[in-house]
Amino acid sequence: MPKPVLDHFGLLSPIYELVIRTPGTAQVEALLDLKPGQLLLDVGGGTGRVTQLLQGSGAHLLLLDPSWGMLRQAQRKGCCEVAQGTAERLPFAENSLERIVAVDSFHHFWNQPAAAKELVRVLAPGGRLVIEEPDVRRFVVRLVALGEKLAWMRSRFFAPEALAALFRAPGVAVRLHCPPELHVFWTIVEKVG
Repeated sequence: MPKPVLDHFGLLSPIYELVIRTPGTAQVEALLDLKPGQLLLDVGGGTGRVTQLLQGSGAHLLLLDPSWGMLRQAQRKGCCEVAQGTAERLPFAENSLERIVAVDSFHHFWNQPAAAKELVRVLAPGGRLVIEEPDVRRFVVRLVALGEKLAWMRSRFFAPEALAALFRAPGVAVRLHCPPELHVFWTIVEKVG
């Protein structure tokens, strides 16, 4: 995997949560249907801004991110276990994770088709993956995408159906939730088991 030209997230990590909104988790929690004792991976979870909001769920929380700067911020919160890594090469056994969440991170993965395969590989039968992404069909999101491109972030935003198509495979159910009043959408992936 190519190294980034610039570690944007490592540089931004001390101020990340001051400039990037923390999403409301009500919709993510409802879609995850997270139960006490389940294992949840927050992939591309950065500073733990989503994971910390799921602390009261009773689930065992793990956060994976490629940026050591972001992981240091998450460690300071003490809300979860952290590990350095990428979505394209997950350090987990096949069928090992009951729940996976990726909030506002999928467009930053270096190789989205490879990441989609890896996420399905580690998802346990009956498990669920919930991805929240900015909806690139919205003008304001297109401006964000342009800004990230100009900043050499190599982000790749997907329209909802294109993102869902990356996960469609035998034994995998995929559905979309695209509220017309919001600038985000959710892709819900379940491994049939």
